[in-house]
Parts: sequence; C-alpha cells; structure tokens
Amino acid sequence: MVDTKVSLSGLTLDNPVIPASGTFGYGKEYAELYDINILGSLSFKGTTREARFGNPQPRIAECSQGMINSVGLQNPGLDAVKAVELPELARIYKKPVIANVSGFSIEEYVQCAKAMDDEPQVGIIEVNVSCPNVHDGGMAFGVLPESAAAVTKAVKKVTKKPVYIKLSPNVTDIVSIAKACEEAGADGLSLINTLLGMRIDIRRRAPVIANKMGGFSGPAIFPVAVRMVYQVAKAVRIPIIGMGGIQDARDVIEMMMAGASAVQVGAANLVNPYACKEIIEELPRVMEELKIEKLEDIIGIVE
Repeated sequence: MVDTKVSLSGLTLDNPVIPASGTFGYGKEYAELYDINILGSLSFKGTTREARFGNPQPRIAECSQGMINSVGLQNPGLDAVKAVELPELARIYKKPVIANVSGFSIEEYVQCAKAMDDEPQVGIIEVNVSCPNVHDGGMAFGVLPESAAAVTKAVKKVTKKPVYIKLSPNVTDIVSIAKACEEAGADGLSLINTLLGMRIDIRRRAPVIANKMGGFSGPAIFPVAVRMVYQVAKAVRIPIIGMGGIQDARDVIEMMMAGASAVQVGAANLVNPYACKEIIEELPRVMEELKIEKLEDIIGIVE
C-alpha cells in the first residue's frame, strides 16, 4: 500500500493535489460533479480588498498546448468572501484550505491576510505577488527581491498562519526573489504563476484579448515550471508548492522529484473538470509502477 500523504508547514494532506487559485472558484461547481473532499487541499479564488469585475472581454485566447487568460482577479471582495463564500465552502469541503490573497499596495495585502488569519478553515495564506493581469498590483510586487520581501515581512507581522509567496516566472532571476522571501520570513513558496503571452487575430489585425496580453498556462509551460522549481528548491529550505502545466500523475511525480512538496493543478481543470480527481486516482498506480512507497521520499530527489 503506497503512502500519498505529504506535509506543508505542519499541515498533513492526504495527497499533494491542490486545485490552483482561479481555476476552481470556491469549489461549488466541482462539488456537483464529485466529492471534492478527495483533494489534498484547495486554493480558492484570489481575494482583493474591494470587489473586482476584472478586465474587459474577451479575456481568453486559445493556444496549442495551453491558453492565455486575462481575467484580472475578478472576485466579490474581501467582505463578501468572508461572509458568503467561505461559509458555503465550509459546508462542502471539510479540510483546511489555502487562501490566495492579492493587492495593489502593501497595506491591502496586509488587510486581506489579517482577515484570512481569523478564518478557522484557512490553513495556509498564499500571497500572490505574481499576477500578470492587473496594473500596479500583483506582479508589480514580485519582480524584484526587495518588493517581494517587503510584502512578505508585512504579511508575516499580522498572521500566525503559514505564509506562502506565489512567485512569477516573468523575471530574470527567480532564485534571488525566492531567497529574499525566505529571508523575510516566508514559510513556503508557490511557483510558477503564468508566463506573459499574447495572441493576434490575423483577420482583424488586432490582439485576441482586450487587455492585449495575459497569462499563458497549460502543458506547454510545464518544462519551465519544473526547471524553476528545481532551481529554487536547491536554493531554499522552505517547502514549495509546484505548479505550471500539470496534467497527470506522472507530472506530479516529476514536479515533486524537482523539489515540490505538493502541487497545484490549474489550466487542466478548465479543460477537464475531473482532472484533479483523475490525477488523485491515478497516483497510487503510478507510484507502484515506479516502486515509490512513500511520496514524501521523492521530494527533491534529483541532484
């Protein structure tokens, strides 16, 4: 009998599979299809202080081996998430969840993180300094070690819960940013968020997406994600949640061998709503095939 359990900052997960923020909503739609309590955890839709309608449409562009999105952190805002969404989520999902928060100032990050610290179901606070689809927020804080560290320090002062910083791949040196976050007190890291991409409608001679550019995700970015997780894992001592193009159980194992303690599945959920369920069901069989008795034994095993 194989052991799929993993640990993140004191939280034990039944398996390492976590739907990525922004690809699973608050779980309600997926709960109509299967018992989402099989998930290791769930990173719910990114929360900002104020409600956001998001970017103008069209927001999605299809690509071979992936997609580009420019949703723009659409969400009902902090108060509505706490008053409506989280109580509803607690009724359908009985495990600790990951609260993804974002902001347009350090003060806004702090306010959102402090509010999530009060939520009993929140096990980890995931601070998004990597969204490429908003102006003057998100990725603006994640492209320099100094600004990423400043957000990390500020958030750590207002919460007792583990803080994971979600990093952008749209940088020249992700390792220096990861190390700065660790030194500033981060309990863990999430990487990678989407790569910045663009599609052009050659008939209209104009960008497909109204915002012109957006976040490129899907299987095409998987090798980039594995490389960045590997580099960061060799440079820090805190756990990593790896993501970027994961589609099946073999991808999960590869990402963990690169150094991830758990994984998030994003774009695959939008193509196949059963993606996480199928990965979880497939994982023990692939472990047996590869003679892996305990999943935690392979974390960072590649030299």
